[in-house]
Amino acid sequence: MASIACSQVLPDSLVLEIFLRLPYDAVLRAGLTCKQWLAVSRDEFLWRELFYSYYRIPRSVPRHPAAVSWYREFKRLFDCIPCVEVQTLREHSDQVLHLAFSHRGHRFSSCSKDCTVKLWDTERPDGTISLVHTSSMRQFNWGYTQFSQFNADDSLLLVSGVYLGPHHSSSGEIAVISLENYSLLSRVRNKPYDVFGCWLNETHLISGNLHWIGNMTSCSVLWLNKAFQDIESENVNVVKRLFKIQNINASTIRTVMVAHCRRHDNPDLLLDYEAQSLAQRQKGQRHHQPLLFDLGTSGSEEEEESRKNVDSRELEIETQVAQMMGRAHTKAPDCSLIEPSESKEGEDKTYLLFTTGSLTYSPHQIGIKLIKPDQMTTSGPVLGEERSSDEFFDSLDHVIDIHGHIIGMGLSPDHRYLYVNSRAWPAGCVISDPMSPPPIAEEIDLHVIDLKNLREERRSLRAHRAFTPNDECFFIFLDVSRDFVASGAEDKHGYIWDRHYNICLARLAHDDVVNSVAFSPADQELLLSASDDSTIKVWRSPRMVRLAQAPARPSRPRNLLPSWLSRNKNSTSAVRGSGTGKV
Repeated sequence: MASIACSQVLPDSLVLEIFLRLPYDAVLRAGLTCKQWLAVSRDEFLWRELFYSYYRIPRSVPRHPAAVSWYREFKRLFDCIPCVEVQTLREHSDQVLHLAFSHRGHRFSSCSKDCTVKLWDTERPDGTISLVHTSSMRQFNWGYTQFSQFNADDSLLLVSGVYLGPHHSSSGEIAVISLENYSLLSRVRNKPYDVFGCWLNETHLISGNLHWIGNMTSCSVLWLNKAFQDIESENVNVVKRLFKIQNINASTIRTVMVAHCRRHDNPDLLLDYEAQSLAQRQKGQRHHQPLLFDLGTSGSEEEEESRKNVDSRELEIETQVAQMMGRAHTKAPDCSLIEPSESKEGEDKTYLLFTTGSLTYSPHQIGIKLIKPDQMTTSGPVLGEERSSDEFFDSLDHVIDIHGHIIGMGLSPDHRYLYVNSRAWPAGCVISDPMSPPPIAEEIDLHVIDLKNLREERRSLRAHRAFTPNDECFFIFLDVSRDFVASGAEDKHGYIWDRHYNICLARLAHDDVVNSVAFSPADQELLLSASDDSTIKVWRSPRMVRLAQAPARPSRPRNLLPSWLSRNKNSTSAVRGSGTGKV
């Protein structure tokens, strides 16, 4: 009768007008009233309006190209975000600094100030996460572990840490651990320690070294290392110099990562919708420069003290001589990175990305070097033709300036887009002293750089905050899934944004600074966050939590009926016997 009455009184157009003025949850409840209202409550125009108003998205932004309806797209953003805390892991005894998933998603690793790297299992039948293995690095004189990465086939784990040397100086070291038996395969020195290191391919990793060659002038050398050094070093080359780059104004190369940039015919997500892209290109031509990353540091305390004792005039001359030497002995950049020839237009490319700088030690630029196929192995002469060449410095193939202090980088799963956390400098600031960089904003901007055309896409994302000053800034690791990007922050929260709509969807609470987040590559509705509160929190989407809590449906109810009756009888007896409630 209710169905007949409402259909006679209210036409669909009027019901739709009413629904347009209701919040989404009231529309869903109203749809349960009768068949007519249910049909109207699924109207595409209605959910399009609800979508844009609820999420406060500009109307110029189109619907996600993979979405099949506005209703389902609303539900995806509401129900599929990993924002429900389901487990807290407390096995670390100090600040947890970094998290990394295996490529299969069946394991993840965590690094901490407690100087251990821990391995965790994500495939338990009950859905919980459990500790599998712990390796302490204190026996190798490490201060703490800070970063880890699985190789491409998940057989090896790269672990980066801070090595405690003499006179309170610290550099870094990289260890390679076999995941078959957890044995240590090799150790590689890494300076400065926040180069972190990374895998180039399944068997080779990249490390760094730093040499001071003058006042505020240094040389960063990036090395290619074979993972199985202890086994093979007597018979074959296990290390080879990859690049040698001069640094000025006290900056250094840090935070290296490798991007395997395919032809991008089928990207995971295309951020460049036509109207917005055209407007941004026109705006960009008027207002901002290309982007770049950098992470700079000064040398050890002993080196700093010795330089302070030298006359300032001599230091100025020393700087000028070092820069003149650099200009005279630096190779030309590879122009094919920006202006590819027709014959190489469709080729896959491998980029080395790193933070660097040209104005101050504060990291404000991203450097890009093209890695050629013959550079991906340690075979051949250790230094190759460089021994006899006068051009012993490598130039950067491309540089992107961020105009702020870079504190994090992460690649999209298809390596098409680079996401960058930075804290902006004041607009129009001028750097007169490389050792006194401009003050940095508390707000963290999350930039998006398209590695196909090497320019910034869209407006930067913002919601998270940081508070430490320039000289104490630390890395806040972010991660990118197919549809989402997440980052830690110093305001005791992690954050999740939708990559297509550029909106913040969730805040993940901790008791202290959130240093790292990581999406499962097998399921983006599973997210981890690591904090200074010594915990790792496990987050799942409301949809996954609901499915996990739903009772399992027996495949053969007839066979299971006796056991169910017996189990129910036992549980009833237990409740009655305990006296805690009624049956």
